Amino acid sequence: MKVSADWSALRGIRWQQYALRFALGGVVTAAAGEIANVAGPVFGGLFLAFPALFTASATLIERREISRKTHHGLHGRKRGRRAAALEAAGTVLGSFGLAGFAVILWEGLPRHAPAAILGAAVGCWLAVSVSLWWLRKRR
Repeated sequence: MKVSADWSALRGIRWQQYALRFALGGVVTAAAGEIANVAGPVFGGLFLAFPALFTASATLIERREISRKTHHGLHGRKRGRRAAALEAAGTVLGSFGLAGFAVILWEGLPRHAPAAILGAAVGCWLAVSVSLWWLRKRR
């Protein structure tokens, strides 16, 4: 499978789908902030890693695949679920990269310049995520 971008797909997305993603992300972020106020920033930070955007995206991907198959007179529920499952697999791989990102920030920020540590953390996230994706594709 080659990685590619289908820019024409942007035309098929309704504004309500974007609103759902932004709203869900905002609600989760606000809840994490409130949890941090009550239980402390370390515990609240755990909730910032909640994949709010994934939840909305998986639903939208499933609906899109079902709609595409229905348009051609086919039943697309199975295809929609498979597409959402592939999205979940990518989310898991990205989560490992996010863990590396968090560890580097946690350990590095108290002792080093924020810009340098942020660059190293982003590099770690990218390296871990892409490496795991590549390994998954090879098996």
